[in-house]
Amino acid sequence: MQDPFDDTYFMRKALDLAHKAYDLGEVPVGAVIVSENRVIGSGHNLSERLNDVTAHAEMQAITAAANYLGAKYLQNCTLYVTLEPCQMCAGALYWSQISRIVYAASDLKRGFNTMGGQLHPKTVLERGPLAEESEAILKQFFSQRR
Repeated sequence: MQDPFDDTYFMRKALDLAHKAYDLGEVPVGAVIVSENRVIGSGHNLSERLNDVTAHAEMQAITAAANYLGAKYLQNCTLYVTLEPCQMCAGALYWSQISRIVYAASDLKRGFNTMGGQLHPKTVLERGPLAEESEAILKQFFSQRR
Protein backbone atom coordinates (compact mmCIF):
# COMPACT_ATOMS: atom_id res chain seq x y z
CA MET A 1 0.00 0.00 0.00
CA GLN A 2 1.30 3.42 -0.98
CA ASP A 3 1.95 6.01 1.72
CA PRO A 4 -0.79 8.67 1.41
CA PHE A 5 1.67 11.24 2.75
CA ASP A 6 4.11 11.12 -0.14
CA ASP A 7 5.88 13.91 -2.00
CA THR A 8 2.92 14.46 -4.31
CA TYR A 9 0.56 14.88 -1.36
CA PHE A 10 2.67 17.62 0.21
CA MET A 11 3.52 19.29 -3.10
CA ARG A 12 -0.23 19.50 -3.78
CA LYS A 13 -0.57 21.47 -0.52
CA ALA A 14 2.19 23.82 -1.70
CA LEU A 15 0.48 24.19 -5.08
CA ASP A 16 -2.79 25.06 -3.33
CA LEU A 17 -0.91 27.90 -1.61
CA ALA A 18 0.51 29.01 -4.97
CA HIS A 19 -3.07 29.32 -6.23
CA LYS A 20 -3.90 31.43 -3.18
CA ALA A 21 -0.97 33.72 -3.98
CA TYR A 22 -2.16 33.93 -7.59
CA ASP A 23 -5.62 35.00 -6.44
CA LEU A 24 -4.01 37.79 -4.39
CA GLY A 25 -1.98 39.05 -7.35
CA GLU A 26 1.26 37.65 -5.95
CA VAL A 27 3.78 35.59 -7.90
CA PRO A 28 2.21 32.13 -7.48
CA VAL A 29 4.67 30.24 -5.33
CA GLY A 30 3.66 28.13 -2.35
CA ALA A 31 5.69 26.26 0.25
CA VAL A 32 5.10 23.85 3.11
CA ILE A 33 7.56 22.46 5.65
CA VAL A 34 6.87 18.97 6.93
CA SER A 35 8.09 17.07 9.96
CA GLU A 36 6.92 13.52 10.67
CA ASN A 37 4.21 13.75 8.00
CA ARG A 38 2.77 16.91 9.55
CA VAL A 39 2.81 20.38 8.00
CA ILE A 40 4.51 22.58 10.58
CA GLY A 41 4.96 25.69 8.44
CA SER A 42 3.50 27.05 5.25
CA GLY A 43 3.44 30.17 3.19
CA HIS A 44 2.98 31.79 -0.17
CA ASN A 45 4.49 34.87 -1.68
CA LEU A 46 3.42 38.09 0.04
CA SER A 47 5.96 40.54 -1.38
CA GLU A 48 3.35 42.79 -3.03
CA ARG A 49 0.90 42.79 -0.17
CA LEU A 50 3.57 43.47 2.46
CA ASN A 51 5.81 45.68 0.27
CA ASP A 52 8.63 43.40 1.33
CA VAL A 53 11.04 41.83 -1.15
CA THR A 54 11.92 39.16 1.42
CA ALA A 55 8.34 37.92 1.84
CA HIS A 56 8.83 34.84 -0.33
CA ALA A 57 6.87 31.65 0.25
CA GLU A 58 9.91 29.85 1.63
CA MET A 59 10.68 32.64 4.11
CA GLN A 60 7.10 32.57 5.38
CA ALA A 61 7.25 28.79 5.78
CA ILE A 62 10.66 28.85 7.51
CA THR A 63 9.44 31.39 10.07
CA ALA A 64 6.24 29.44 10.75
CA ALA A 65 8.10 26.12 11.12
CA ALA A 66 10.74 27.61 13.42
CA ASN A 67 7.99 29.13 15.57
CA TYR A 68 6.16 25.78 15.67
CA LEU A 69 9.32 23.93 16.75
CA GLY A 70 10.54 26.69 19.04
CA ALA A 71 13.94 26.30 17.40
CA LYS A 72 15.86 27.90 14.57
CA TYR A 73 17.09 24.67 12.99
CA LEU A 74 14.84 22.62 10.73
CA GLN A 75 16.73 19.35 10.87
CA ASN A 76 14.58 16.32 10.04
CA CYS A 77 12.22 18.56 8.07
CA THR A 78 11.37 18.71 4.36
CA LEU A 79 10.47 21.83 2.39
CA TYR A 80 8.07 21.36 -0.52
CA VAL A 81 8.06 24.40 -2.78
CA THR A 82 6.48 24.94 -6.18
CA LEU A 83 9.46 26.85 -7.61
CA GLU A 84 13.19 26.35 -7.15
CA PRO A 85 14.30 28.69 -4.35
CA CYS A 86 16.12 31.91 -5.18
CA GLN A 87 19.55 32.55 -3.69
CA MET A 88 18.09 34.59 -0.82
CA CYS A 89 15.82 31.73 0.19
CA ALA A 90 18.62 29.21 -0.36
CA GLY A 91 20.71 31.22 2.10
CA ALA A 92 17.96 31.13 4.72
CA LEU A 93 17.48 27.41 4.09
CA TYR A 94 21.24 26.93 4.46
CA TRP A 95 21.19 28.56 7.89
CA SER A 96 18.08 26.61 8.92
CA GLN A 97 19.94 23.36 8.19
CA ILE A 98 16.80 21.91 6.62
CA SER A 99 17.29 18.23 5.81
CA ARG A 100 15.53 18.03 2.46
CA ILE A 101 14.13 20.32 -0.22
CA VAL A 102 11.72 19.12 -2.90
CA TYR A 103 10.85 21.65 -5.60
CA ALA A 104 8.51 21.38 -8.57
CA ALA A 105 9.46 23.89 -11.27
CA SER A 106 13.02 24.95 -12.03
CA ASP A 107 13.85 28.65 -12.20
CA LEU A 108 16.45 28.89 -14.93
CA LYS A 109 16.75 32.69 -14.61
CA ARG A 110 16.69 33.39 -10.88
CA GLY A 111 16.96 30.03 -9.13
CA PHE A 112 19.76 29.50 -6.66
CA ASN A 113 21.43 26.95 -8.95
CA THR A 114 21.74 29.54 -11.73
CA MET A 115 22.66 32.38 -9.37
CA GLY A 116 25.36 30.42 -7.54
CA GLY A 117 23.57 30.00 -4.21
CA GLN A 118 24.36 27.15 -1.86
CA LEU A 119 22.49 24.85 0.46
CA HIS A 120 23.76 23.28 3.66
CA PRO A 121 26.07 20.34 2.79
CA LYS A 122 23.70 17.89 4.51
CA THR A 123 20.57 19.14 2.70
CA VAL A 124 19.21 16.75 0.09
CA LEU A 125 17.79 18.52 -2.99
CA GLU A 126 15.27 16.82 -5.25
CA ARG A 127 13.18 17.84 -8.22
CA GLY A 128 9.73 16.64 -7.31
CA PRO A 129 6.21 16.16 -8.58
CA LEU A 130 3.74 18.64 -10.07
CA ALA A 131 6.37 20.50 -12.10
CA GLU A 132 4.01 20.93 -15.07
CA GLU A 133 1.22 22.34 -12.91
CA SER A 134 3.61 24.67 -11.12
CA GLU A 135 5.10 25.90 -14.40
CA ALA A 136 1.63 26.41 -15.89
CA ILE A 137 0.38 28.69 -13.12
CA LEU A 138 3.59 30.75 -13.29
CA LYS A 139 3.33 31.11 -17.08
CA GLN A 140 -0.33 32.10 -16.79
CA PHE A 141 0.46 34.68 -14.12
CA PHE A 142 3.29 36.32 -16.07
CA SER A 143 1.43 36.24 -19.40
CA GLN A 144 -1.36 38.29 -17.79
CA ARG A 145 1.17 40.81 -16.47
CA ARG A 146 2.89 41.45 -19.82
